[in-house]
Amino acid sequence: MPSTENRNINSKDLDLKSTREIIEIINKEDQSIAKKVGQKIGEIEKLVDELVRVLNRGGRLFYIGAGTSGRLGVLDASEALPTFSVNPNLINGIIAGGDKALRNPVENAEDNEEMGKLDLIKNQFTKEDMLVGIASSGRTPYVIGALKYAREIGASTGSLSCNLDSLISKYADCPIEVDTGSEILTGSTRMKAGTATKMVLNIISTTAMVRIGKVYDNLMVDVRVSNKKLRKRAISIIKEVCEVDEKRAEKLLNESQNSVKCAILMGLKDIKRDEALNILKENDGFLRRGIQ
Repeated sequence: MPSTENRNINSKDLDLKSTREIIEIINKEDQSIAKKVGQKIGEIEKLVDELVRVLNRGGRLFYIGAGTSGRLGVLDASEALPTFSVNPNLINGIIAGGDKALRNPVENAEDNEEMGKLDLIKNQFTKEDMLVGIASSGRTPYVIGALKYAREIGASTGSLSCNLDSLISKYADCPIEVDTGSEILTGSTRMKAGTATKMVLNIISTTAMVRIGKVYDNLMVDVRVSNKKLRKRAISIIKEVCEVDEKRAEKLLNESQNSVKCAILMGLKDIKRDEALNILKENDGFLRRGIQ
């Protein structure tokens, strides 16, 4: 039995506890998760390095999972566009049961191994892409079916589970196993396992984006300026890097057609947008290289 299905002695008699006692138990259990993720840095590094190789050769990333695992994959994928201005198809999230499963459970969707394969085919997954299968239990048939298919066609594969010696690890080139242990509410992997999954996905996507040139220093220089909040953030970044006032930063952003990278090069080098674009192209989109 997976450890996530075991009873947690620390939450025994949970229904007899006060509100504060329940909250304190949950909080104490959650505090162990970051440490357990930290124990798997080597496994995460291997997966990220493979992902960067795939992205640099023109491939894409696909997350696939069921239930909470699937929702977290879709969430991480959906954040890539506004945060890093990537192609909408570069990072993809697939959940068993389709998009309706994001809000409402779809009965037995996770038990269909063949559907995992079919959903990859439907989403035009190819051998040039990378699949990361997510399953807290480590044994979800839907995810196993997808990983088997990805391997069959020669694609790179990774997996993320919250149990040791997980079945899905056998079908992944780059498996990650975070042993989150038993849940406060027995078997409710939306809790500690879900927290660990979100942490690892944050690490994977953010590190990969840094490695392919989407970040300068620790600044979100490829942010998509799609609303007032993000426009304000973009202006703030330009102000800081170019050491100019807000009026000048906003002018640079407008002239760059909302490209923070272009605006920074225009401000630092006193050049026009077209020249800034050429510099970025010559340096594979890496702003630091373009500045130097």
